[in-house]
Amino acid sequence: MSHKDHPDGPKHATATPVSDRIRARIAASGDRFHANDNIARHIEHGELDALQAEVEARMEEVLRTLVIDVDQDHNTRETARRVAKMYLKEIFAGRYARPPEVTEFPNVEQLNELMIVGPMRVRSACSHHLCPIIGSLWVGVMPNRHSNLIGLSKYARLAEWIMCRPQIQEEAVAQVADLLQEKMNPDGLAIVMEAEHFCMHWRGVRDTDAKMTNSVMRGSFLKDDKLRREFLTLLNLNRR
Repeated sequence: MSHKDHPDGPKHATATPVSDRIRARIAASGDRFHANDNIARHIEHGELDALQAEVEARMEEVLRTLVIDVDQDHNTRETARRVAKMYLKEIFAGRYARPPEVTEFPNVEQLNELMIVGPMRVRSACSHHLCPIIGSLWVGVMPNRHSNLIGLSKYARLAEWIMCRPQIQEEAVAQVADLLQEKMNPDGLAIVMEAEHFCMHWRGVRDTDAKMTNSVMRGSFLKDDKLRREFLTLLNLNRR
């Protein structure tokens, strides 16, 4: 029996790549799929493993195009597989995984004093060059009697879910703020992130000392200068 006549031949030859199927679903829904968006709801059971296999095949072609002998070089023979797994299951997992389970608790004691969580170690990748971004994140919360509270470890889990995507720092911090505002609905929310960008350390100007710090202030932190100063003062004491 020829390959043409084989029952699996034509089906295999014309199978639509899983990335195209996922992309078509996203397009049909009208959703966005930028580098720092989560697309988990468009991925069906078993497709993430198929997508990983597709990325592995494409990554091997990239290595071959870079004129690396992936057949004979024992150091790079499995590199495409490792990189595909790293992207989908680790450093970009926040694109493909559903949000972590977080239980919100009512503010039974009607707490209304400043809470600060941090520094939390965060890791991401620059969406311009896919180089690492590694830094620290602080969260300030001013609850009211109607706010929800979340467990201390949940701040880190939610931040990691946002950061494990190709990001630019300014947008990442805003996404963390949006997520916590939705979960907690506090009177005020403040986020500060300080990070090293390896697109500066590793390439380009190769400045190994530069860091980027940015913040998002919402609600009472934006309106109340005294509260904002208290948060920033306590944060700076915590940095030492």
